Amino acid sequence: MNAKSAISKEIFAPHDERMLGAVQVKRRTKKKIPFLATGGQGEYLTYICLSVVCFSICSVTNKKPAQASITKVKQFEGSTSFVRRTQWMLEQLRQVNGIDPNRDSPEFDLLFENAFDQWVANTASEKCTFFQVLHHTCQRYLTDKKPEFINCQSKIMGGNSILHSAADSVTSAVQKASQALNERGERLGRAEEKTEELKNSAQQFAETAHKVRFR
Repeated sequence: MNAKSAISKEIFAPHDERMLGAVQVKRRTKKKIPFLATGGQGEYLTYICLSVVCFSICSVTNKKPAQASITKVKQFEGSTSFVRRTQWMLEQLRQVNGIDPNRDSPEFDLLFENAFDQWVANTASEKCTFFQVLHHTCQRYLTDKKPEFINCQSKIMGGNSILHSAADSVTSAVQKASQALNERGERLGRAEEKTEELKNSAQQFAETAHKVRFR
């Protein structure tokens, strides 16, 4: 099981949360912290995770209201478990800065109501995937005060995103399946028509032969 799957199972699943995406990060500028909350110095891995929890269906709208959040998760050196750290509601996210819209870059900034972090993702590809999921989630779950996405590549905002590509693939598959069924139906229809014509021809031939025989 990879780290992200383990985080989803260990941190979010027990709280009926569904992890939508995660990106492994390091700080671009280190914070001066005299000691760690665990009681000693130590190396650790940091993940920024996006999750959503759905509540019961509302009788008025017949929809499940959802609450999305961004959570900082850490894994300390020598430990196989993960620790939930700071968590922000998605509504608190004010700005997502991709740093450079002209190239694949692992750097990015997240600005919240009460916090500002500068990060470097493990890879530019991992950052891009996380940004695509984050942008899609903001559009889906936030009605007001959507965060501003700046200095981001166009593929993050739509068009070439993996989410749209996946949707296009599904749509294409459905269309192909539908076309195949229609073609099969047309072939069966033509076969039935031909069978009916042969049946009628045989019946007419039999009737004609019967009349000629008894003349």
